[in-house]
Amino acid sequence: MVSHSVWIVGTSRSGKTARLVEQFCNWVKSKNQYTESFYTKKTRGKKGAYVPEFLYLKQTEPGVLVLAANDDNRRELGDIIVTSTLGKYPVRAKTPLGFFQDEVILFWPLLINSLNLKAQFPVRLRPETEQELATKLWRPQLDEEILRIAGVNESRLVRRILDLLQLAAYSGIPCEDIAQILAKGLGENTTTLEPEFLASLLLDWRNWCLERGLLTYGIITELYSQHLLSDRNYQQHLTKRYQAVLADDVDDYPSVARLLFELLLDRGAVGAFSYNPDGAVRLGLGADPNYLEGLAERCRVEILNGPPPESLSEQLTKQMVELVTEPMVMLSLPKTVYSIQTTSRAQLLRQTAEEIANAIQSQQVQPEEVAIIAPGLDAIARYTLVEILIKQNIPVQSLNDQRPLISSPIIRALLTMLALVYPGLGRLVDRDAVAEMLVVLSRKQQLPENSSLLTPNSSLSTRIDPVRAGLIADYCFVPHPDRPNLLPVSTFERWDRIGYAATTAYNEILEWLEQQRSQQELRLIPSPISLLDRAIQRFLWNGSNLPYEQLAALRELLETAQHYWEIDTRLRQIAPVETTPHATIIEFIQLLRRGTITANPYPVRPIGGARKAVTLATIFQYRSSRRSHQWHFWLDAGSPLWAKGGAATLFGAPFFLRDRLGEPWTAEDEKLAEEQRLQRILTDLLSRVSERVYLCHSDLAVNGQEQLGPLLPLVNACVTVISESTENLRSPTS
Repeated sequence: MVSHSVWIVGTSRSGKTARLVEQFCNWVKSKNQYTESFYTKKTRGKKGAYVPEFLYLKQTEPGVLVLAANDDNRRELGDIIVTSTLGKYPVRAKTPLGFFQDEVILFWPLLINSLNLKAQFPVRLRPETEQELATKLWRPQLDEEILRIAGVNESRLVRRILDLLQLAAYSGIPCEDIAQILAKGLGENTTTLEPEFLASLLLDWRNWCLERGLLTYGIITELYSQHLLSDRNYQQHLTKRYQAVLADDVDDYPSVARLLFELLLDRGAVGAFSYNPDGAVRLGLGADPNYLEGLAERCRVEILNGPPPESLSEQLTKQMVELVTEPMVMLSLPKTVYSIQTTSRAQLLRQTAEEIANAIQSQQVQPEEVAIIAPGLDAIARYTLVEILIKQNIPVQSLNDQRPLISSPIIRALLTMLALVYPGLGRLVDRDAVAEMLVVLSRKQQLPENSSLLTPNSSLSTRIDPVRAGLIADYCFVPHPDRPNLLPVSTFERWDRIGYAATTAYNEILEWLEQQRSQQELRLIPSPISLLDRAIQRFLWNGSNLPYEQLAALRELLETAQHYWEIDTRLRQIAPVETTPHATIIEFIQLLRRGTITANPYPVRPIGGARKAVTLATIFQYRSSRRSHQWHFWLDAGSPLWAKGGAATLFGAPFFLRDRLGEPWTAEDEKLAEEQRLQRILTDLLSRVSERVYLCHSDLAVNGQEQLGPLLPLVNACVTVISESTENLRSPTS
């Protein structure tokens, strides 16, 4: 029997997604033709004639489930499909985990009945809140001896244990079987904790969450795979809603996704799946490409041969892989590969940025055609590259730049403001924090000349500069553990040195703080979230056009605060605890100060056209984004992290792969996995570059150690070398 489902295999940029969309359009076209033919022959002119449900394409026909590996790809794929079909067909675009979450929440009443749960609406826990609550629950059992055996600190151990639950759920393994799989995989390893102990912690955590209606990604996935998918009522609803499924890049999906696909295919749905043998970006983070590949047996396989158009893949892949796997081979790379070699990493960063700036200024390449890709980007590297390029008027876009919220001055200022309004928070405020708050809250939008309207060209002016803010904090800030206070500026004997503008701004801030304190005492402020919103509206927004980065940070702060107080309210409803009146605010501020929350609100990208900027990303971020550029700069080419793929593998991840459940992971297995990962990285990146590759290598790493990573043979095989002594490299602009 010929299968109507399609399995599309191809390398990066070989046209898999386009073929997937084409297949969907063919389905829609054939269905429309069949519908029109059936209606003409059977129902035209016959009053009251029976019309099957599937003839109504908009209202009653089941829709199509469209899945993508991550949220950015999901939005792009959904937009392409809606555009291709003119929005005439019901399509639901999700990521696999997003789909599981929606289904669990939608069918929560069914789970309440089957699992005898308390009837309450579920609330999803964010990862940082999940870790904080799990730490509190497990702290009595995680004593110093346990931490010594684990060899990591408390925070790292808690995250590692929670990841085990997530990995098991992705693999379709119930929480009760985790101990068995770990015991088999770890064997006699005495450097880790007892599997039974780890599993007991996870069972306690899962049951604690379900009693309170709290859901994590791991619990959501387990509920879906272990309970919903096997429920007959749910299966009937699922197959009525979806007659087709399209899944792009299934090599990055967890094992549970195959169970969903097989159920739909068994019930008569058609499917189209794309698979990249050189992908598997999330292998080690929950993806199981080998298990998903088994779906090909149920489909008609289409292989997209040939290298991607306008890429260096065909020219370089074989040579580079051979050089990396057999370093003794004497090969020289073609002139499309350059190297930048220095002794120190600081020199490397400077020369890499200068080479990019020279190329852009000489119009050899445009900013949006350049990508800097590194196995890991520390703050120094990111800052150095961005600063040098921006000074040359070259914009830089960091992909998924997950800097902690607390690194933003406007966030720190708002937290200081909270501590000045609510009592009992005085120990969280110091003189420097107050000075920074005064600078941030005194900013005012300046109108362009001959304009009465705020525009994107309007500039921000600081009415209280850092020097005056420091003076005010020195003389007017009164520390106190319960009621820290700001005194009038006249308290400072030489307050005339502050100036009119700064004095006016300070008085406005002081008056507003006093007003909020009074309202807080009268309980007229519903929650700290309301106070944060008031401060943003009064001092930061004020009708101005904030930069996207600041707007994203503010949105994430409000989303995080709302989530935190929602969880706190739920916990207090179930088990009221006696604490200080504003203990939750203290915990919230401390959580942010630990740097565990980053600015990634929804949507995570600016609205509008693509920004014309140099792309800066890690290997993992760049491969996940599925982008391509004319020029690549591979930073830290001598780093051993290239074999790791730029992303750490989760503890125990190999034990939960379906083709080797519980099998021990040996040093030989690790070596083979790194070799295969490196080959996939080279093949994938070379498919995403069309003109030049620069291998940027420094003899010494940041810590002063010599760099002898797996890509070093490629650096030595370059024909063209740009070194420190090259005359055409200009010194950095001061």
